Amino acid sequence: MQPLMNDTKWDELRLAMYGLGPLSPRWRTLDVQNGHLSDWDGDWFYHFRNGGYKFIQWVEIATESAGQRHAVLAELTKVHVPGKFTEAGFRVLGYAELGVAIDYLTADV
Repeated sequence: MQPLMNDTKWDELRLAMYGLGPLSPRWRTLDVQNGHLSDWDGDWFYHFRNGGYKFIQWVEIATESAGQRHAVLAELTKVHVPGKFTEAGFRVLGYAELGVAIDYLTADV
């Protein structure tokens, strides 16, 4: 696995999602080291950074409305993070397999 994000980029994501206020989405992470899938959480300010970012394989971001999805995607585009669209919202990648093509989330899709 190859790392795609650093602490600075994770913090940019965290602050962007926190900054959405009432439109701030829920999230969960997958640990690249032990495979643990966290429970869904909504606290971007404190909980997201607990334990650091080193082992986040991906963070899944769930949106509950079209307006929230639009607001979240606008912020993800600004922060410029690797990821993909999911049925529930978005997945931001912290790691990827070597040789696998990576796309960045953009509102132009």
